[in-house]
Amino acid sequence: MIGGGRVKLKGWQQAAVAVRSAVGALLDPRRADLIAALGETTGKPAFQRVLERMKTSPEGRAVLLERPRVIFANVGHAWDLPPNTFGATYAKFMGSRNFSPDDRPPIRFMETEEIAHLATRAREVHDFWHTLFDLPTNLIGESALKVIEFEQMLLPMCALSVAGGTARFSQSQRNLFYQHYFPWALRAGVRCTDLMCVYYERHFDEDLEDVRWRWGIVPAPPPPLRAA
Repeated sequence: MIGGGRVKLKGWQQAAVAVRSAVGALLDPRRADLIAALGETTGKPAFQRVLERMKTSPEGRAVLLERPRVIFANVGHAWDLPPNTFGATYAKFMGSRNFSPDDRPPIRFMETEEIAHLATRAREVHDFWHTLFDLPTNLIGESALKVIEFEQMLLPMCALSVAGGTARFSQSQRNLFYQHYFPWALRAGVRCTDLMCVYYERHFDEDLEDVRWRWGIVPAPPPPLRAA
């Protein structure tokens, strides 16, 4: 054990956890614990690259320095903001699904505090991205967001999640995803700003459409009427 309840793994142990998590996640993409373990055991090089990018960004450096946590004690004020704001839209997204920002599992397999915090941050801003891109939390919405996350961070886990998720789609869902959401996600992930370098909590009181415009966010298009 190392600080913060994390576990230090030897190389072969890390590989074993990664393989076991990958197989389990492919068999059952709903296993968030396995997807999280896979992200941690395979994501260190990607997180290292994200870290270097954040160090060149003013907001990214502030996030690294202050290490904000997306927990209700820190973001609960979003529930009291005007309805047009980014914060209020995030609160509505969470409340309509009975989600809590405190529900994210802790990081277990990152050795350094810096990378562990970065992995925690990536996990905790996931719902901010759902809000900004206006994506649902069903399999299609999660898979589309994983495409954007892969383009933003190049985490192997994201690509595997897309493969595992789409393998579970019905034929109509698969057609909808690859013809409608996948091309949009590829464009949206490239067009937007470096999302890990954004200090989201500082922008809660700003108009949602203003922050989308500033960060180059293109919300998901509505599904075709025949697929609605």
